[in-house]
Amino acid sequence: MSPFSTLDLVALAWFIVAWAAYAITLELTPYGRDGLNARMNRYREVWMREMLGREMRIVDTQIMAALQNGTAFFASTSLLAIGGALTLVRSTSEVLSVVATLPLGIRTTPEQWEIKAIGLAVIFVYAFFKFAWSYRLFNYVAILLGATPPADQKDTAKAQAHALRTARLFESAGRHFNRGQRAFFFALAYLGWFISPWLFLIATAAVLTVMWRRQYVSDSAAAVGAGRVRVAVPARATRGHCTEPPPEIQAGGGLPGEIESSRRRLAGANFRFLCSPVRTVAARGSSAIIRRRRRELWFRRR
Repeated sequence: MSPFSTLDLVALAWFIVAWAAYAITLELTPYGRDGLNARMNRYREVWMREMLGREMRIVDTQIMAALQNGTAFFASTSLLAIGGALTLVRSTSEVLSVVATLPLGIRTTPEQWEIKAIGLAVIFVYAFFKFAWSYRLFNYVAILLGATPPADQKDTAKAQAHALRTARLFESAGRHFNRGQRAFFFALAYLGWFISPWLFLIATAAVLTVMWRRQYVSDSAAAVGAGRVRVAVPARATRGHCTEPPPEIQAGGGLPGEIESSRRRLAGANFRFLCSPVRTVAARGSSAIIRRRRRELWFRRR
């Protein structure tokens, strides 16, 4: 027979499902590509490409060292938390005698307390593994930074491939760091189970809400790409003159090869944007919003 009530099991199931669903949504679904973590991954790639053009990369290595130090701090904190959770298991009788004197009306058996404490320790062990691996990955990224080709080779295929390779490893390090922090946040919700299963349910929902808000509707998310921008299309693109590319794309202008190529690429990008079926773009850093606008305009034409 289970030492826990039905409400305890429901609260635990809600905790596990909320954690798993949030992680899967953020990392494996299209919805997650508009989150703050995904946006920062794009900036990591931008950073690596910009780094190729710098002859002196001291600032890049200093930033990497700061990221490593932060990861090491959380890894050591995880070890301390594991020790604290195991202390709760070893001192069950002493802890329960203290808890019984609190005016919270907590009723629990030694068996229930030990199982809950072991569960808390498991969460922090998971967090430690994530932070430790993230720290190791940041070391690998630092090695790749040191192996970056010189700035005068930044446009070569070798240099571009190296920047992309470094960015992908950088993203992996950040992903494992985020998983470790996620474990810390959900551990705070797990603490509510020591008091009441109802508090466990509410705390899990609160942590889930806070984490979702930070990813999608916080000031931080807006600062890296969620700002609302309205772009009006000029009259040229609204009078049926988008049937052929502008002359800047069709023929060169007698400029040096590299400059002419850049000018034509820019003209082509402007042409594709201005001749889009969407006359006004409301961008919040989300492709889903643009797709919804396209559907609305299509139905209006019908």
